[in-house]
Formats: sequence, structure tokens, C-alpha cells
Amino acid sequence: MGVYYPKGVCSQKIQVEVDSSGKIEEINVVGGCSGNLGGICALLKGADARETIQKLRGTDCRGRGTSCPDQIAIALEQELLKTE
Repeated sequence: MGVYYPKGVCSQKIQVEVDSSGKIEEINVVGGCSGNLGGICALLKGADARETIQKLRGTDCRGRGTSCPDQIAIALEQELLKTE
């Protein structure tokens, strides 16, 4: 399982595992808005990582230029690089 430390957001750590076909097997976000992020993580399990990146990348939170969903996309990109 890969670990990513988000930048510019409330969440403190993202743990993600992607299988060899590019599906998200496990994802967990530590910190941030636990209810929202727990729901997002539940929805992402089993999803295609590449499609998820396209949907989440660039999401902004309060003018920060990033957000927890954007940071999840970055974490997924890094994890995909390990599987390719």
C-alpha cells in the first residue's frame, strides 16, 4: 500500500492500493473531513484509478488551488507509476 502526504489541505495522509489492472483496491484518508472523505473512499473502492484521477484532478477547496479530492488524484497517480 502506498502512502502519500497531502500538501495544502486538512488531511494528513492518504493510503492507497491499486491492483495490476488499475482498480482501486483500498483507499484511506487520515485527517480532514472524516464523513466526506470516508464516503468518497467508499465510493472509490473498485473504481478505475485512471478515470478517478480524471474526475478528481483540479478540484479546488476555498481557493487553495487544491483539495482533498485533488490530493487523492495525486496519490493515485503516484501509485499507478509504481505499477507501470
